[in-house]
Amino acid sequence: MNAILEMRGITKTFPGVHALDDVNLVVRAGEIHAVVGENGAGKSTLMKVLSGVYPHGSYSGEIHFEGEERRFKGISDSEKLGIIIIHQELALVPLLSIAENIYLGNEQATFGIIDWAAVSSRTKVLLAKVGLQEAPQTLVTNLGVGKQQLVEIAKALSKRVKLLILDEPTASLNESDSDALLALLLQFKAQGISSILISHKLNEISKVADSITVLRDGSTVETLNCRQDEVSEDRIIRAMVGREMADRYPKRESHIGETLFEVENWSAYHPIHPNVQTVRNVDLHIKRGEIVGIAGLMGAGRTEFAMSLFGRTYGRNISGRARLRGNEIDVSTVDRAVESGIAYVTEDRKTYGLILEEDIRKNISLANLAGVSEGGVIDEIREQAVASDFRGKMKIRCPNIFQETINLSGGNQQKVVLSKWLFADPEVLILDEPTRGIDVGAKYEIYTIINGLADAGKGVLMISSEMPELLGMCDRIYVMNEGAFIAEFEAAEASQEKIMRAIMQAGKR
Repeated sequence: MNAILEMRGITKTFPGVHALDDVNLVVRAGEIHAVVGENGAGKSTLMKVLSGVYPHGSYSGEIHFEGEERRFKGISDSEKLGIIIIHQELALVPLLSIAENIYLGNEQATFGIIDWAAVSSRTKVLLAKVGLQEAPQTLVTNLGVGKQQLVEIAKALSKRVKLLILDEPTASLNESDSDALLALLLQFKAQGISSILISHKLNEISKVADSITVLRDGSTVETLNCRQDEVSEDRIIRAMVGREMADRYPKRESHIGETLFEVENWSAYHPIHPNVQTVRNVDLHIKRGEIVGIAGLMGAGRTEFAMSLFGRTYGRNISGRARLRGNEIDVSTVDRAVESGIAYVTEDRKTYGLILEEDIRKNISLANLAGVSEGGVIDEIREQAVASDFRGKMKIRCPNIFQETINLSGGNQQKVVLSKWLFADPEVLILDEPTRGIDVGAKYEIYTIINGLADAGKGVLMISSEMPELLGMCDRIYVMNEGAFIAEFEAAEASQEKIMRAIMQAGKR
C-alpha cells in the first residue's frame, strides 16, 4: 500500500527544550495509524508541524504528502490539501448553530451573500455521514460532548478530508460515544480516508489501528504493524516508558482511621433550569487515609455534586450539610471551602485549574498566597522556594519554575494543579478525573501522589470515568445515577459488572 504521508527527520526545538529529534512517520493510504507516547513525548508537537501550526522554517526535516514535498506556511495550506486536525479542545462556537460552525471560515457565499438554503442542505448530508440526526439550526451549546465531536468531524468532511488527525478524540466521551466514534473511523477507512489517532486509551487503539508509532522523549522508538506483529498493551507500554510496568496501580497498604468528612442530604438544582434537580439528597462520608471513588456514566451528576459542594461553583438552591471532624463547616464560597480544609481539582485543568499564560511558580502559590506573603506583599524568594520544592517532590518535568504552564505536557500540568492544592494544605481533596488525557507513565506518578495523600491521613474523593482506575485505587466506591447515590461497594467486593448492574437497575426504576 502506498504512503500518503512521510515525515522525515523532523526536529523541533524550543528555548531550553528539544521537543522533537529526528522523528520519522509514515502513514499509508487508507489506514488508521496510531501515535502513542507519554505526555511530553512530542505527539502534539509533531502534529502541529504536520498541520502547519508550526510553519516550514521553524523546524528541520521534510514533509511529503501524496508523493510531493510540502512546505506549509500555516494551517490553511495543509487544509487545502485535505489534512485536517481535530484538537482535544474542540474549536466550536457554542452559540452558533451546527451549520454555522461547520462552514465557519468556509462560508458558502455568492457575491458575499451566504446561501443559507445550500448551507442547510449540505449540512444535512454531512450530519448523515457522521450519524447525527440533529437539525442544522441546532445550537452547538445544546449538544453533548460526543455529538460536538461528531460536528467537528462533519466540519472536516466539508473540507474534503484525505488525512484526518484526531488528538485524544475520546478523552471526554463515555464508552458508547467512544465506540461510535471508533466505528466511524473504520467507515472512513473503508472510504479510503487515512487517519492519525493520538490516544492514551490503548484498548481503543488495539480495536482500530493498522499501525502504531511510538514516541519517547521526542524520538521515534518503533513502528508496529498491527496486522503482522504481535502487539499487546504491555509491549506498547514498554516501548512508551522504556521499562516494564507490571502493575498499573501502585500497591498501598490502607491505614483507615476515624470519619473525617461527611456530607448529609446534599441537593442542588440546575443553574439555568431551576426545576431540574441535578444532585439528589446525597449522603457521603470519608475516613482519614481513605480513597473513596464515585462511579457513574457521563451526566450522572458527579461533577455537579463536587462543584456544588466546593464553594457552590455549580447550581442553585443548594441545600445540605458538610462536616469536618464532626463539626459543621461553611463551604458556601470557594474561599470558605478552602479555609475549611477542602480542595477541588477540576476535570478541566486548562480552563479552571491553571492560568496557562503564567509560570509554574505563580500557579503553585495561587491557592495559598498567604503562605508566600508578608503583610499582604508576596515574598518572591519564598514563592520561588515553594515552587522549586514542589517541582522536585512532584517530578514536574520542565527547564525551570519560570516555564509557562501552557508549554507543559498534560501530565505535568496536572502535577502543577495538584501542587497548587497541596500547598493550600487541605484535609479533604476532591479529584475530578485526575488522570484524564494523561499517559500511563504519568498516571502511575499521579496515583503514587494520591496514595501518598491517603498515607498522610488526608481524605480523598476520586471521580473517574475509568472504572479500572476506581477499582485499582479506591478503598470504597459510591455509584451515582441521575444525581443520586444508588449503590456503595467496598473495594474487596466491587467489580465493573456490579457497578454497571447497579446503574442499569437504577435506570429501570
